Amino acid sequence: MPRLATALCLLLACTGALAAPPSGERQAQLRSLLFQDCGSCHGMRLTGGLGPALTPDALAGRSRELLLATVRDGRAGTPMPPWKKLLSEADIEWLVDYLMQPGAAR
Repeated sequence: MPRLATALCLLLACTGALAAPPSGERQAQLRSLLFQDCGSCHGMRLTGGLGPALTPDALAGRSRELLLATVRDGRAGTPMPPWKKLLSEADIEWLVDYLMQPGAAR
């Protein structure tokens, strides 16, 4: 019985880690952030600049986990800053998924 209780507690703890997607209003704010803030280094059309391109083709060889970690924690030795203090995990997940989505409005 104690094992079952422990398993249930772990399951409940894990479900809290699944972030709900941002609201439509928040998604609009994140798109604006993407093109204004990220675009200042990655190019206003996200096709590259000081930082690399963020198009689906350019990101195709990179795992979602790597991209999440890059946005969350930044890249040491580069101008890429960590965003974890400014964006929620749900925001970061949405941005990465948006960037990886072919045909996303750009």
